[in-house]
Amino acid sequence: MNSNEVYHTPVLLKESVDGMEITPGNICIDVTFGGGGHSREILNRLDSHGHLYSFDQDEDAEKNAPDDKRFTFVRGNFRFIYNFMRYHGVSGVDAILADLGVSGHHFDDETRGFSFRFDADLDMRMNKRGGQTAADLLNNASEDELARIFKFYGELNCARKLATRIVKRRSEQPFRRVNDLIETAKPFCPPQREKKEMAKVFQALRIEINKEVEALQEMLRSAKDLLNPGGRLVVITYHSIEDRIVKNFMKSGNMEGIIEKDFFGKVISPFETKKVIVPSQEELESNPRSRSAKLRVAIKKEQES
Repeated sequence: MNSNEVYHTPVLLKESVDGMEITPGNICIDVTFGGGGHSREILNRLDSHGHLYSFDQDEDAEKNAPDDKRFTFVRGNFRFIYNFMRYHGVSGVDAILADLGVSGHHFDDETRGFSFRFDADLDMRMNKRGGQTAADLLNNASEDELARIFKFYGELNCARKLATRIVKRRSEQPFRRVNDLIETAKPFCPPQREKKEMAKVFQALRIEINKEVEALQEMLRSAKDLLNPGGRLVVITYHSIEDRIVKNFMKSGNMEGIIEKDFFGKVISPFETKKVIVPSQEELESNPRSRSAKLRVAIKKEQES
């Protein structure tokens, strides 16, 4: 257990699992296994008839999988939960939990390139088995594409200037290491906000490298199809981009948040939503990663005839 706590301290643990409203025989999914903190709490609430399927695309996470007959670890991206559940013969589930963002393990691993605290290869891939690295992106993407990534995924005011500087720098020397990026981005990060702005630069690249927005959208659509009537979708978000998507989807059933109404003016949505929950002061003090977390819960409505 100690190794898992080092790997990642779960955020809003009790609140999120309470939000799933688990009964002992439920079939549940944890789409972001990580260190297994949320999964273990879910298993504590299941009996021998219940089952938990937990997803993670990172091979490091699989080492934390519990030896439990009620548990199945799926090494894969959560965007494919629908197909994976069909493979396992499951057509409907009672609760789905997603703790979005990056685990503490990734930020603390000096070799993965997720953090500007350590000089490492510019990788940032959650799944090390394939796909382009952050270095590949910086060395090959067009200036327009880089500007778009920094603007939309990092919400940086200096997005265009930073993209221009990256293109100029790579013509002289390709990007390989974290410090290459830090040196290039530093002039656009005012000293009083340097850490916060640098975090946005790294966030933008990470989201693009791992196609986090596309994966989240696919997972949400699949969750809607997989949940049984009355089933619960519980999502913890950490930044405005993903939170906006989750909020829109839970409110309207679509990513844009477009509300449809029936002939009588009643909102048409597959979900009923609960009040947003944020971490307590006690959790904020004990787990700094929780400071931007928001917990959203949606209940799938019964099919109306």
